[in-house]
Amino acid sequence: MNAQKTFGFTLIELMVTVSISAIVLTLGVPGYTQMIQNNRMSAQANEFVAFLNLARSEAVKRGTRVTLCKSADGASCSGSGAWDQGWIVIVDSNNNATADEGSPLAVHSDLGTSSLSGNSSVASYISFVGAGVTQLTSGGFQAGTLTLCSGISSVQGRSIVVSRTGRATVNKVSCS
Repeated sequence: MNAQKTFGFTLIELMVTVSISAIVLTLGVPGYTQMIQNNRMSAQANEFVAFLNLARSEAVKRGTRVTLCKSADGASCSGSGAWDQGWIVIVDSNNNATADEGSPLAVHSDLGTSSLSGNSSVASYISFVGAGVTQLTSGGFQAGTLTLCSGISSVQGRSIVVSRTGRATVNKVSCS
């Protein structure tokens, strides 16, 4: 007798494989979604720090005050609203934290669903002088903390701390 070999899967093997795949996906997708949200928070915080670094380096390069300020329209500094409405980097040669000449050096639009707010010393602007340090328009060093939150309770926010020397660090914080 000649035995004939068959190739393929039985219906039982296929159903077991599909069931195991469904269980693994059910367990893995929520963790994956949270990981994506946490990565978005990190990316937004890093983007803000990149703008801080740009403002600082331009101040040193130009030897004059350069300001990062919140902006709703992408052309002028705004004294109202929060940082999540957007921000711009401007040359601030007359030390008043408003756009003076020409167009902004860099523009960032709003953050969408995330919120970004600063404490009193960095509520509207962060200004760097030619030495690369932060300084208020009234004089004196400017240091402060901005908090970035997503509105999703399971996602950790980010705290962006700007030191008196102009350096920024990012830490994870709870946004509840």
